[in-house]
Parts: sequence; C-alpha cells; structure tokens
Amino acid sequence: MRLLDESNPLSFPNPRESDAQGFLAVSRTLGTERLIEAYRSGIFPWMKMDFDPHFWCWFSPDPRMLLFPEEFKISRSLNKAIREERFEIKVDHDFRATIESCASIKRRHEDSTWIESDMIEDYVQLHQRGIAHSVEAYQDGKLVGGLYGLSMGGLFFGESMFHRVPEASKACLEKLVRIATKLQFDFIDCQVHNPHLESIGAREIERSRFLDMLEKGLAVDKQPVDWKKET
Repeated sequence: MRLLDESNPLSFPNPRESDAQGFLAVSRTLGTERLIEAYRSGIFPWMKMDFDPHFWCWFSPDPRMLLFPEEFKISRSLNKAIREERFEIKVDHDFRATIESCASIKRRHEDSTWIESDMIEDYVQLHQRGIAHSVEAYQDGKLVGGLYGLSMGGLFFGESMFHRVPEASKACLEKLVRIATKLQFDFIDCQVHNPHLESIGAREIERSRFLDMLEKGLAVDKQPVDWKKET
C-alpha cells in the first residue's frame, strides 16, 4: 500500500501486481488530477479508512464489473416506465444536485455516506471541465433519480446512482446506455459486483483483461463533448 502525498501525488502502484481486493494506496485528499490519473490507471477512490477517516482508499479489484452497452437488459417494469413516459430524463442539467443526492440517500448496510464534501467539489470541477457527467430523472420538476461518472476516451466510468421512486435510476441507466451506444463507448465501468448490476447485464471480467481493454479504450481520440447537445 502506497501513501500518496504532495511529494508523490500521482504515482499509483501497478494494479496488475495487486491482490484480488486491489487495495493499492491511501491519500489525505483526492484532487482532480489525481482522480483523472486514477481512472486512467483502472483505479478508483472508495471510502475512507475505518481506523483513520483522514485517508481516502484507492482500489483496483479483481475481477472488475463491466456493462457492455449491447448486453444491457431492460426489465419489464423499466420497459413499462419508459413506455408510460413516467420520467423526464435530462443530461448534465444539475450535476451538483445529482451527486449530492447520491451522497444523501440512505443505503442498505451503510451507516454513513462515503461521498463527502471534498469529493463532491472535485467531481463538480471535473464536470465543469467536461469530464464528469450526470443523467437525471425528474417527476413534476423534482429530481427523483440519477447517476454520475466520468467519460474518458471511448469509456464511461460509473460512480454512483440513486432513486427516490421505483425505476428512476434504472431509467437514467437506460439513457446512459443509449448515450454510450451513440458515442461508441466500449463499456461502462461498474467497478464491483452487485446483484442489481448483474440483473441488467453487467458481468465480471478478470482485472488483467480489464486493464488491457482500458488501455485500448483510452487510446481512442475523443475530445470532451457537450452531452446536452450530442445526446
């Protein structure tokens, strides 16, 4: 495990040499450049240390959960919600509200959020640079679901999602898949396994294969685009 500090701000260990858990490094801060370097290396920040809440933990687990756009599965309930036009779906309309909602929603088996104020500010800055994006679901003008993540090269790195009414976050994910298809993204990184992701078509692959695919996807020359106009 490596400590990232001012004298060693961006130098992550090689994920290929890590164990299955993929716990690679800790740092006192995140920072936009460190976040960019992390995602480009197949690494993401995930919670703070239990015994020292001043440190962020950085992971690259094996296996890795990926969603390939062509393998996305739409459930009957989601298909019905889409047919009924139950939600107004917007892209990059209110990124801050989306990430703050992800932070505030109570989650099963979690006593507190790991999306803290410093993380929110860093991702908002990435959004302002055209790197981080949000997809949002509204009912009667109220934000009821959403997701956010980062777009780099021909890839999308999903970070978190939330819903206040059934099917809202799934409707956002369906929109994200359509965006990924239009922009010819190779995959959506879902990080770690959970049953919901598996039910919609995501699957685990070996970390070594993921890192190979990551390198290929990042080599695609795609400049940041205005998702509001392109999608």
